[in-house]
Amino acid sequence: MRVPALLLIMLTAACAGPPAPLQQVMAPSEGPTSGAIRLSGEGEFTTSDTAAIVYDRKLVPKGAQGSAHVESADGQTRTTLVVEGLLPNRRYGAHLHVKPCGKKPDESGPHYQHKAGEISPASEVWLDFTTNGEGAGRSSARNDWVLDPAKLPGALVIHAKSTKTSGPEVGTAGDRVACLTLKKVS
Repeated sequence: MRVPALLLIMLTAACAGPPAPLQQVMAPSEGPTSGAIRLSGEGEFTTSDTAAIVYDRKLVPKGAQGSAHVESADGQTRTTLVVEGLLPNRRYGAHLHVKPCGKKPDESGPHYQHKAGEISPASEVWLDFTTNGEGAGRSSARNDWVLDPAKLPGALVIHAKSTKTSGPEVGTAGDRVACLTLKKVS
């Protein structure tokens, strides 16, 4: 009995393991946008490297990794987050913060706000996500404003809970459990 070629290809791809972290892909016809600001941060969450640091091993197990990309141009800011190795089937919050990650969770400062003092998904970048059965998750946000080159966000912080959308605690998402430092990409 012969196995159809397409089925064989699909079975081979399924055995290849989990997908690699999301990389920003641009169609050749798009090319880079002049004046675009690009930020990126990625890595395996460790307790020693502030490029990708973990603050709570119960919620971000050993081997977990993340990748964050921000592109700001043409009146919009697009942000993506991909994670692997977190707890399965769990909701997390995530936001851009003003400073790079530090050894202590609060060193990344408050949420990055386009409009100072406005706590909303219109002024901040909210990237809440739910992991799948293997602990992988993705999120993206599109905001109708561009980053100020003089005041760029320094980190993407993953929080223990999803973001509260109303009430006196609007914008909060529990403890900071992991952090990716964002660096400018040329």
